[in-house]
Amino acid sequence: MSLPPLVEPAAELTIDEVRRYSRHLIIPDVGMTGQKRLKNAKVLVIGAGGLGSPALLYLAAAGVGTLGIAEFDEVDESNLQRQVIHGQSDVGRPKAESARDSIKEVNPLVEVVVHGERLDNDNVMDVFRGYDLIVDGTDNFATRYMVNDAAYFLGIPYVWGSIYRFDGQASIFAPSLADDAPCYRCLYPEPPPPGMVPSCAEGGVLGVLCAAIGSIQVNEAIKLLTGIGDPIVGKLVIYDALELEWRKLKVRKDPNCALCGENPTVTGLIDYETFCGAISDEAAEAAADATISVSTLEQWIKERENGERDFVLVDVREPNEYEINKIPGSVLIPKGDFLNGSALEKLPSDKQIVMHCKSGVRSAETLAIVKGAGYSDAVHVGGGVVAWVNQIDPSQPSY
Repeated sequence: MSLPPLVEPAAELTIDEVRRYSRHLIIPDVGMTGQKRLKNAKVLVIGAGGLGSPALLYLAAAGVGTLGIAEFDEVDESNLQRQVIHGQSDVGRPKAESARDSIKEVNPLVEVVVHGERLDNDNVMDVFRGYDLIVDGTDNFATRYMVNDAAYFLGIPYVWGSIYRFDGQASIFAPSLADDAPCYRCLYPEPPPPGMVPSCAEGGVLGVLCAAIGSIQVNEAIKLLTGIGDPIVGKLVIYDALELEWRKLKVRKDPNCALCGENPTVTGLIDYETFCGAISDEAAEAAADATISVSTLEQWIKERENGERDFVLVDVREPNEYEINKIPGSVLIPKGDFLNGSALEKLPSDKQIVMHCKSGVRSAETLAIVKGAGYSDAVHVGGGVVAWVNQIDPSQPSY
């Protein structure tokens, strides 16, 4: 659908700006007026990670006058494979500050506003207020639902993107711009069951996929800000990088949507962590009194070597993760084998079962399955192999 521009044009462009944006100015659809709208625009990018990196760089290069960066994390070496706004010398720095410095190198004419705190119910409305558009580069469901709800309450449209391994998605959620425009809850009324959708940290992501989806987000942002083209409001773009296939699906406004429907039940910000649930209730119950630390596990391994204790240490990660690092003496049985039931045949009935994964989420889910199968003394390792590498064996790589 064709939409009016979100932003009024600035009074003028300087000579330096005309020189810088000349390739935009000679595009009839953008021209001087479109570039003035970009100059006058205020865009908030949530996250300076995989999607936020290309989004921030291209929004800055395009001449968006004010760019907000909402990011609380620090640069880690594992980020550099895809988060191209950061460099090796930025490892350990706040991502928001690193991104700000990169933006200034790309375009010193852009005003950068850093929001270095974690977004939550207490600050999200204040952070969002005053921006014309939001570009969402978040990587977890709890934050996505919070962004959607806060943007809806403030009447701010936002461009959403999502990436995983070789697959990407993008859309625009903007009920404030059109009566039939959906919100994120229209597309995903409920979050997936806890533990069913791995994060990028667990499942990985092809680095260049971030550029593909991030650039789509910026393309749509420019269209909204300047009022050109046909923005993907009410559409879902799906990209398969392995097959190099693009699909575009219709997303309809849900009249029964809990937020933007005819009889809304979500009328304010909610507890998003509880709504999405990091782990299932069954996993939380199973892990409540059956979680050991990596220091306890280290002691148990020593006792096993001395014949004082007997147990089976099960790693429920994927084989490619097991190749990166491992806890000595562990046996690899991926989580999928527990879900389909085949793993139970591999577990001895006369030994205690100790389970671990990367961080403790997947092992908690599989712990519930194992306990349900009668292994009442089974436990899992809180913090998983990440905690093991950080606290016990730093000679191994982390990921």
